[in-house]
Amino acid sequence: MPDFLNDEHAAWLDTAQRLADELAALAAETAGAELARSVRQASVAAGIFGMTQPASFGGTEASALALAVVRDTLGSRNVSHLPGIFGPSPGVLANVGEPLRTQFLLPYLAGELRSGFGFTELTGAPRHTWAMRDGDELVVNGAKSYVTGGADADFINTLVEVEGVGPEMVLIETDRAGVTLEQRFGTIDGSHHAAFAFTDVRVPATHVIGEAGRGLGRAMSQISSVRMAIAADCVGQCRFAIECAEQALGQRAARRGGAEEPTRTGTDVERVALGDMRISAYGARSALYRTARLIDAGHNNVNEVMAAKSLATETLSRVCDSAVQLVGGTALVDGHPLADILRRVRALRLAEGPTEVLAANVARGQLDLGLGRI
Repeated sequence: MPDFLNDEHAAWLDTAQRLADELAALAAETAGAELARSVRQASVAAGIFGMTQPASFGGTEASALALAVVRDTLGSRNVSHLPGIFGPSPGVLANVGEPLRTQFLLPYLAGELRSGFGFTELTGAPRHTWAMRDGDELVVNGAKSYVTGGADADFINTLVEVEGVGPEMVLIETDRAGVTLEQRFGTIDGSHHAAFAFTDVRVPATHVIGEAGRGLGRAMSQISSVRMAIAADCVGQCRFAIECAEQALGQRAARRGGAEEPTRTGTDVERVALGDMRISAYGARSALYRTARLIDAGHNNVNEVMAAKSLATETLSRVCDSAVQLVGGTALVDGHPLADILRRVRALRLAEGPTEVLAANVARGQLDLGLGRI
């Protein structure tokens, strides 16, 4: 946990701890749709569900630091991945005008419509998804993969290269003529994705989201928010994994020494491993909270967000792997929390930008653009 929390953030910490306890109990008793409904109800009652929603819609529009505190706390109980904790956030639809606000944004925030995010191009595609203007319409062609939640989406916020304009975010309904759901697929972390093809899809020009030619910046703003969410979840799960390892070592020591003569917890090698895990987690946690404060202060934070996400995912991967070594073979059994974390973090190291790509972008930010404090 960060030091020097003010009263507001300390209150969020207390609320998150209580909710984490409740969600851990729910996850042990229920699953599937029933679990999702119960999680949502508990989160709404706790006042956490609306943290990611705008105040104009009844949400609290929480700060980056408040969200980091809550997500970190939930991750430390291994419940941050449960569905329904946070309400739908506007994402790239933030501050859109009419008709998108009434037709799509408000129903989406109310849970009446589902959305997907079309950013990733198909591997080997001859060109990025593109569009041409034809009067009051755009004609879109191309394909997108890894559209998270896309198979059930009513619309996809899609990054499109518009000829003569540049990158734009375009809202495309999934039931429009020419939109084809090519593939549904799951990944090892349990996520569900889809691939779509767009063939001469006609979309009203009013479906362009935001200013013309500024679509990439709008898309990256959403991606940065997701990167911070991933970083905070992973930082919390580092604590969970470390506690799993320490508990296993403590139980092992108790069995060796008996109740009356407890033995020293952990061998020298095991203690070095635990120390390294805690040092690594401390570094990732420090980066997360420093970045959250930069965001809230309004400073340029693109490089710092990439660094925080990279540090958190890579650290959790190493920490969880070490925890499995210390716990032993039971940690690899299906259903063991460490086995589940290993699967999730392997996917997170690629999500919203692979670690190697983010490292290259951080270097570019400094060397080519002179931005960031890293």
